[in-house]
Amino acid sequence: MNIFRFAGDLTHVFAIAILLLKIWKTRSCAGISGKSQILFALVYVTRYLDLFTTYVSLYNSVLKVLFVATSGITVFLIYVHYKKTYEHDLDLFRIELLLLPCAVLSLVINHENTVEEVFWTFSIYLESVAIVPQLFMVKKSGEIEKFMIHYLIAFGSYRAIYLINWVYRYIVESHYDLIAIFAGIVQTIIYVLGFFLLRGVNIDVNDKENEPQSPKKESPLEPKWIPPPGISNGPAEVHKLVKVAIPSTTAPNEE
Repeated sequence: MNIFRFAGDLTHVFAIAILLLKIWKTRSCAGISGKSQILFALVYVTRYLDLFTTYVSLYNSVLKVLFVATSGITVFLIYVHYKKTYEHDLDLFRIELLLLPCAVLSLVINHENTVEEVFWTFSIYLESVAIVPQLFMVKKSGEIEKFMIHYLIAFGSYRAIYLINWVYRYIVESHYDLIAIFAGIVQTIIYVLGFFLLRGVNIDVNDKENEPQSPKKESPLEPKWIPPPGISNGPAEVHKLVKVAIPSTTAPNEE
């Protein structure tokens, strides 16, 4: 493993940490595309089918478990735990428009016609476009929170660093993977175009929170009505006092 691979993985983990920290801190999933997170969960599940059959290194296995677990937790938080804060009316992108082409492409263009290899290829293609629903949601809402900017920058940087990693491996190890390189280039282009499309979007400095409103505090200067001795605070007694306090008047024609 080279320094570029390690830096890319570290940036990837940092991007996921930004997302989960936002949810934990604000107790809200506002601004997050649940559909994008479902696609990312599919990416990790289909890519790491060999988790319990192939051992490369402890580092490799830990990252696999981390990516699968965090993606599942994120989907759970959005659709179950904090589902009341999920903005489903803005997350309207049809993910089948991404799933079907990736599935067909993985069946046609792959390294080997085996189940694991086809699913691995599918995950590579899908990851390159999984952020599209998130960009669509931000564009539709017309605003973006500061955490989402950090998240997109971190995720885009992760793929850009991986491109450098592939160039490095080709020069040093004479190793390259055309499918991964193609998907990485497509993903980087999508992120770059996404930032250009979001130039006119308003930046929401304060992340949206889902906190219950605190009860109204009484002002120490506000006078309080204290019933006289023998009179309770019940509504009936108060009503009687109001009737007594207002003198009755007679109409002119009744005199």
